[in-house]
Amino acid sequence: MQIRRLTEDDLPACGRLALSRDWGAESRKWRFLLEVGEAYGIDAPDGDGLAATNIVTLYGDDHAVISMVLTAERYGRQGMGRALMEHVLARAGERTVSLHATAYGRPLYERTGFRAVATVVTHKGMFTGQASGRTHKADDIEAVVAFDAARFGADRSAVLRRMPGFHEQVRVAERDGRMTGFGGAWRNDGTLMIGPVVADDQATARDLIADLAAGSTLPVRLDLDDSRPDLVGLGGRARGAPLLHHQRHGARRRAARRPVEAVRPPRCRRWADDDRPGGRPDDHDHGLTRQPEHGSVLS
Repeated sequence: MQIRRLTEDDLPACGRLALSRDWGAESRKWRFLLEVGEAYGIDAPDGDGLAATNIVTLYGDDHAVISMVLTAERYGRQGMGRALMEHVLARAGERTVSLHATAYGRPLYERTGFRAVATVVTHKGMFTGQASGRTHKADDIEAVVAFDAARFGADRSAVLRRMPGFHEQVRVAERDGRMTGFGGAWRNDGTLMIGPVVADDQATARDLIADLAAGSTLPVRLDLDDSRPDLVGLGGRARGAPLLHHQRHGARRRAARRPVEAVRPPRCRRWADDDRPGGRPDDHDHGLTRQPEHGSVLS
């Protein structure tokens, strides 16, 4: 089998492969990831499109994220998924590598050295709350990049600088003239996706989520660590109003591989993800990590 780099010309085939595995076509997401990441695929031996895909996005020299891990059903269990995984892991080198995995895909990742580090739950529904009025549209993306670098622990600047052109909104929160958080919202197949959201505290995260979702006529989706259900109002309330009238979908485990010597400062957290690789979007996914015995892992 021959692994090749995918280009924009492969977008229709990527969409067909995704639909064949009960994903959405997610054409905007595919196009974005082809721009910011390195997409690889294997052509179907029968000449009908792509047999398998995998995308690795490099966050500077420390971290990498794997996404869009797909294999056509007719080519399952033929080693294509593993070949692509080994290819992108080699490309990642000594970086910590993270991904989200369904229960179906988890055995493949564990065989290549990943381990589970967290569970991510998808929440989706109509927003019924009120805007907080405490955030505003971002007018300095470089300030956002600097804020994220100090808290995320790896260089996501290449991705973040594209947010104004990709996201419907990019908003920031400030206190006493100092940035305390930022977030973005983007459209994906008839859903408003919230993420990333990076904030110094929970109250700021809730304000950002509310202001990003306010006024949306589309269902709103949040992918959150399962330790943060309060952020979507699971029986709770945000500033006196439900944040999301939601349907709770499955959980995905977040995984990582290899060490990175970068840790977020206390009380500075990433609250919502914007990159959901591997598995069907509403399945139970598991976060995995691969690393030697030394070092710390970004979750």
